[in-house]
Amino acid sequence: MIKRAAVALLALSLAACSGAKQQASSDAPASSAAPGTYRVLMNTSRGPVTIEVDPALAPNGAKHFKELVQAHFYDGARFYRVVPGFVVQWGIAADPKVSKKWNAPIQDDPVKASNVRGTVSFAATNAPNSRTTDLFINLGDNANLDGAGFATIGRVVSGMENVDKIYPGYGEQPDQGEIDARGNAYLLKAFPKLDYIKTAKVEK
Repeated sequence: MIKRAAVALLALSLAACSGAKQQASSDAPASSAAPGTYRVLMNTSRGPVTIEVDPALAPNGAKHFKELVQAHFYDGARFYRVVPGFVVQWGIAADPKVSKKWNAPIQDDPVKASNVRGTVSFAATNAPNSRTTDLFINLGDNANLDGAGFATIGRVVSGMENVDKIYPGYGEQPDQGEIDARGNAYLLKAFPKLDYIKTAKVEK
């Protein structure tokens, strides 16, 4: 069974939410279009969301995300964890066999940009080099995550209004172990209102 990465985030969520309520209107910094930057278009059940990824921020994370998207790993994946004012998290494949195939952690990246609203980071446990396939979008300004080693890989450049609409009603109820074992078969039965990624692709 995959050891999922929400553990470390859970411990930080209450503190982050209190700060995010005051600063949630902030947006990620403007794009610098650095060499190697690419965009991922996620067609979600709430509408399109475009993420601009900058390898200069987190080369290991940026490379891994691109590989996962190109492998269609996230197609059909549910946004299984939503903490209003804090984060929206996803990253367990619809098919458990696919999740198992990609259960290989990558090396950490140093934090070079803050986890402000709209930025995207890989989730991780408290252990070093524990990032696998889970990511989150910051719904508020979560600077306290910077010191915990959550390296942003990029930011949402369009569709943040759709991210804000992602269904939050289940909070953190979905069991990650069950998602790993049963995939969408579990989520569709127990949490049918979850929003999801229809397709994700690297834009040409």
